[in-house]
Amino acid sequence: MNKLCKALNLKDEDQLFDKITKSFKEKITKWDYFVNWKKVIINIALFEKELNILNYLIGKPNLKEEATKLIKEYPQVIRAIPTLLAVREGSVEILIDSKNFTYKYLDFTDLNFDKNELNDYVDFIIHTGLGEIISDKKIKNLVDYATGVEVGLDSNGRKNRGGTLMESLVEEFVSDACENSGVKYMAQANAKKIKEQWGLDIVVDKSSRNLYFAINKKGKLYFIECNFYGGGGSKLKSTATEYIEMNRYWNKQGIEFIWITDGAGWRSTLKPLREYFDKADYLLNLELLKENTLNLILKD
Repeated sequence: MNKLCKALNLKDEDQLFDKITKSFKEKITKWDYFVNWKKVIINIALFEKELNILNYLIGKPNLKEEATKLIKEYPQVIRAIPTLLAVREGSVEILIDSKNFTYKYLDFTDLNFDKNELNDYVDFIIHTGLGEIISDKKIKNLVDYATGVEVGLDSNGRKNRGGTLMESLVEEFVSDACENSGVKYMAQANAKKIKEQWGLDIVVDKSSRNLYFAINKKGKLYFIECNFYGGGGSKLKSTATEYIEMNRYWNKQGIEFIWITDGAGWRSTLKPLREYFDKADYLLNLELLKENTLNLILKD
């Protein structure tokens, strides 16, 4: 019988699997999921002075003439232009002749530009539409506008923050369980850290292998991987397959492997999850963590 079944006093594996799959969470969104404000502020600070100088152009009807004079006097302002168009790179290539495929290359990091290149920067501002919204006062302050752009760009990082949120949630339970059981744990563990801090040798399948958490119970190791899948897809199947092998690999070294996963995405991909479940001892979700299942495992 599955070790977790015994720990939870369940009659068989089917009952445990049913318990897991019927208690997946829809969301784990926390307050800091939406925007990484620290990152946004840091990115704005890189060009804040330049953006404030460019504010001079707001409302100017003769924008081309004023922009030319401004960039000539303060060449460093070109560094801030890509940000206004949500471009991370410091250079762009523009197709200016679609019949002959002729491109114009602009480097916004090189401040040693000549008169022709200066005109190219001004043309870029005008032809990309920035000039119109600046001269028509559709933007009141370029620092505020750029902050909004950065918030939009940061939304692309929400997928990664979802993984970080799961890791953070799991660590709360790992920390409590280890404290209650009087054992040690480390986050982002690897072979080197385990050897240095605990004096234990493990054989890794690749040198870059990191584990979300490692628990040391008087020399017996427990390795924990965790993830959250809000949506389905092939990634779930490949993860389950990978963890079947990972479980076998660690078990051969006398290490217990615990996979903690959750998310509504699993509801349409139960077969690979069941395959892992049937070949491993420990499959947990957030609901089982809430029920102090990790404490039971460590006291076993």
